Amino acid sequence: MKTTLEEAKQENHKNLVSNLQGLLEKNYDAELGFKNALLNAESPLLKTYLKKQSAQRARFATELDNQIRSLNETPIESGSVTGSLHRTWMDIKNTFTGENDEAVLEECIRGEKASVNAYQETLKENNFPPQISSLLTKQADEINKTLSSVKRLEDVTDAWS
Repeated sequence: MKTTLEEAKQENHKNLVSNLQGLLEKNYDAELGFKNALLNAESPLLKTYLKKQSAQRARFATELDNQIRSLNETPIESGSVTGSLHRTWMDIKNTFTGENDEAVLEECIRGEKASVNAYQETLKENNFPPQISSLLTKQADEINKTLSSVKRLEDVTDAWS
């Protein structure tokens, strides 16, 4: 029989792992989303940018994967069904409407806003160990920078039109 303290520690551990798994899943989705956007982009400059962002999210996923493993847990290995369905919808939409760079950037902005919100909520609602909190804050800051740069790219794309 477990003591109350042991049960609390176990519950905290499960909550920590669950939150990290959730962010890992979101980063898998974002990585694949940027790769999908790369296929739909027309501008070589935008393609380079999207490739860089996909690599960033792969790095985030690796960092989260390592944290989960350090907690003696097995990380998830793929993104969400919702993310997969969204990418499929974007492919179908592109087939019928002909995606342009502005539309690709708008979708990136939407996705990055969702990522920022996910990180902010996770950090606000949980009391993580300092090293994990630091990692998540650093990743959230990088996503915020990406969001700002995507908005600037959208402004540049508007000027081209």
